[in-house]
Amino acid sequence: MSAVLAADPLLGGDIDLTVVLIVIAKTVVIFALLLVLVMFYIWFLRKVIADMQNRVGPDNAGPWGILQTLADGIKFFFKEQSIPDTADRWVFRLAPYLSVLPAFLAFSIIPIGGKVSIAGHQTYLQLADPPIGVLFLLMMSGIGLYGVMLAGWASGSKYPLLGSVRASAQLLSYEAAFGLSVVAVLLHSGTLSTRGIANAQAWTSWHSFVTDWYWSVAIVSFVIFVIAAVAETNHPPFDLVEAEQELVGGFHTEYTGIRFAIFFLAEFMNVITMSAIAVTLFLGGPSGPALGFLPKTGVVNVWLMPIFWFFLKLMALLFGTVWLRASLPRLRYDQLMDLGWKWLIEISFLAVMVTGVVVVARDQGWERWIAVPAAFGGAIVILGLLRMCMPRRDEPVSEVV
Repeated sequence: MSAVLAADPLLGGDIDLTVVLIVIAKTVVIFALLLVLVMFYIWFLRKVIADMQNRVGPDNAGPWGILQTLADGIKFFFKEQSIPDTADRWVFRLAPYLSVLPAFLAFSIIPIGGKVSIAGHQTYLQLADPPIGVLFLLMMSGIGLYGVMLAGWASGSKYPLLGSVRASAQLLSYEAAFGLSVVAVLLHSGTLSTRGIANAQAWTSWHSFVTDWYWSVAIVSFVIFVIAAVAETNHPPFDLVEAEQELVGGFHTEYTGIRFAIFFLAEFMNVITMSAIAVTLFLGGPSGPALGFLPKTGVVNVWLMPIFWFFLKLMALLFGTVWLRASLPRLRYDQLMDLGWKWLIEISFLAVMVTGVVVVARDQGWERWIAVPAAFGGAIVILGLLRMCMPRRDEPVSEVV
């Protein structure tokens, strides 16, 4: 049964109450899912690093210490909330939420599963699928900068301000490479919709993950995307935003209690969101081999299998981020800038050029064994010429102690 609300003056028709309730339920479920994923990711991070360092990790709060993150969150709620006398109090309170909100909004366009039926209505396991989904993603990744910058500026102290300025430079440096790496996927898919990109990588055979998923045809862009996403989320080895040795505590030095915890919630939420976006753009999203002996309308094939494949790929990428955190030391700031401006942006431009040649060769029926090596060879020659023309430092930069 479905109820009908009053006519909508904007849409010019009636609003189905069931559809409204489905949208509200999907919003609540997506937000709760992201919070639960953050909780389990922090526990997973602690346990994996503990195994790599031959120690136990959290093991008291709940089975295998699985409730340790929840205990930490509850503790932060009862911590003292202090605000410096020199702070802009309204902006100081607003900044943490400006950091966490873009991560949730970006996750809302991720297709987690396929098309299902809920209360007689056909809907996707996805909160929203705007036709400009990728542009919306780039917008959200840029807006996250405002929370960091305003937190440092509103604190009324020089150390948070220095941390926020350095964070802004880092995020802007890698935003260009991040956006250019997505262009390769857009050229192959021909759409800005995240659902359309995932559908274009649908599983058609047992070797679809090589022939149809975009990580194989845009491997350079995939690597650049992962590096830029790790840098944008302030994840090691790019965690200079929170370099305690140089900046006391970074942009959130003056924050305490739950406001301090919200910044870390936003950071881990961003890691999960960026990993989910990488799964959607390059790894086929929820596509995977279905169980052929079950009907295509079965609960397992329609509901469970797409969700299973999506989270399996997501777990693989999240394990990679934990491995990076446990393995690599923090970069110096000049190394961070060099990698972003002198390497990633140049290689991203060349990768887009090669992708354009590959797409044209595919559409025109050219011989790919000639067009693709020629495009890669030309890109390597151009990169070599650019590196030869780039001025070198006369003296090395001393390491930061």
